[in-house]
Amino acid sequence: MFLARPSLLAVVLAIASCSWLSAAESFQLKVAQQGDGQRAVPLKVDVTVPKEFANVKVVKLSAEGIEPIIAQITGPGLGRHFEDPLAREIHFVIPKSAVGPAREFTVSTMENAESLTGFHFQDEAGKYKDLLYGDRPVMRYMYEAVDTSSEDRRHETMKVYHHLYDPQGEHLLTKGPGGLFQHHRGIFYGFNRISYEQDGEKKAADVWHCHKKESQTHEKFVKEEMGPVFARQILEIDWNGQDGKTFATELREMSVYHVEGVQVIDFASQLVAKADNLKLDGDPQHAGFQYRATQHVPDKTAKQTYYVRPDGKGEPGKFRNWPNDQEHINLEFNALSFVAFDQRYTCCYLDSPENPKPARFSERDYGRFGSYFATHVSKEEPLDLHYRLWLEPGELEVAQVQQLRDDFVTPPKVTVEMGNRS
Repeated sequence: MFLARPSLLAVVLAIASCSWLSAAESFQLKVAQQGDGQRAVPLKVDVTVPKEFANVKVVKLSAEGIEPIIAQITGPGLGRHFEDPLAREIHFVIPKSAVGPAREFTVSTMENAESLTGFHFQDEAGKYKDLLYGDRPVMRYMYEAVDTSSEDRRHETMKVYHHLYDPQGEHLLTKGPGGLFQHHRGIFYGFNRISYEQDGEKKAADVWHCHKKESQTHEKFVKEEMGPVFARQILEIDWNGQDGKTFATELREMSVYHVEGVQVIDFASQLVAKADNLKLDGDPQHAGFQYRATQHVPDKTAKQTYYVRPDGKGEPGKFRNWPNDQEHINLEFNALSFVAFDQRYTCCYLDSPENPKPARFSERDYGRFGSYFATHVSKEEPLDLHYRLWLEPGELEVAQVQQLRDDFVTPPKVTVEMGNRS
């Protein structure tokens, strides 16, 4: 499965049998040299923990010359299935002040972990579920069931998506229904040109606009994990055709790292066909994985919007779209710099080389951008995707966004070492 591919994770594991360790003992993480030191580095490491750590959720990473780093232990994420009951992931963030040299961290349990500020979910049942860090809103999942009582209500509820707050939790930096192009919403994934065969018939669907009663519907919360460093939400979402029948089922994973003053969102998806000959296709404006900024941008600040691309910083008010811009394809990253609520933000869209290609990119000055691809999906082989959004106040240069993408795709290597038996 996608997230287990070592080529993406770039993690080197050295795992030994460790059932003899006591709860008071520890193990080590050796982290290779990291990037340029201008941004914190979130890391995920695969590890088989000692059995005494089987129920431990929060640990301390200690290294010479820096303050201890809090880390969080979780189960495996989306698409990852290990037979070993002690298989875990360790999530931690190397702070900006400590980024740079290679270090050896000692992993140990810590007292009073429950007193730490952390992530938690808060549900407005049947409507939306918020993710908060302490009392600060971070993200909101909009999952209300499709309401057919009126066309307006159907438009409001025809598909699920996520809102993103600013790093202070004061404003939503994404758009919901209504406004300019009501079908563009928040952090969203879908396609407007879908074809498949079901019940002996050839069918078409558009789960972006949902003009012909198509929909994306929330079916259940599959898994949620939360703590002081990391939060994960795995959702089951049905993709439904014009006749209301499900033609594909998606597991969508939204992961959030706590990085001070920044929003870091990892989006992963696993889509399984429930119909034959399923093909996903679209156009650059209405397909794939995309981000839509708040309605504040088209209403007040669109002329101040610009994009940071691998070939340089664009001019305010200018944007590119494939196929008119033939080279706007297979970008390692793109970054939207926009102004909302008297603050400039930069949202970095980081693509993985493992995602289907060619990836055709699209931009608009009102703050909608992303990429799409065309592909077939079978019942036997799921479609796996992985993207990262990094949003922070202010402006970023090309080299800084490139470093964020490198940290996402080829993070510093981590070696896990268990202690020697005495």
